[in-house]
Amino acid sequence: MNQNSKIENPQTQVPKSPQMNDRDFINDQLSTEKYMTSSYSVAMNEASHEGLYRDIATIANETQDCQRNLFNLMFKKGWYSFEAEPQQKLNQSYQQFSGYNNQFPYS
Repeated sequence: MNQNSKIENPQTQVPKSPQMNDRDFINDQLSTEKYMTSSYSVAMNEASHEGLYRDIATIANETQDCQRNLFNLMFKKGWYSFEAEPQQKLNQSYQQFSGYNNQFPYS
């Protein structure tokens, strides 16, 4: 695999203009959902009332699902891509972290 390979779909064209387009709106919403999932995580850690914790957890899961759906939509339209890592680098990371298994308190 080429070191500069990208994992992506063909990009859906959006008009070039100073006005927000579909990609801009979805990207803005994705950023908001990411922020909200992070905030709900903090709220769950701080919730002392079990009922409140469960309510926040439900909302957090719904928000996480929404975030994932927006990510999938952006990836499908080619508006979100990744740099592919060479297999050698993946193998090195695997070797580095697989040695940590013996530090866990469970088998």
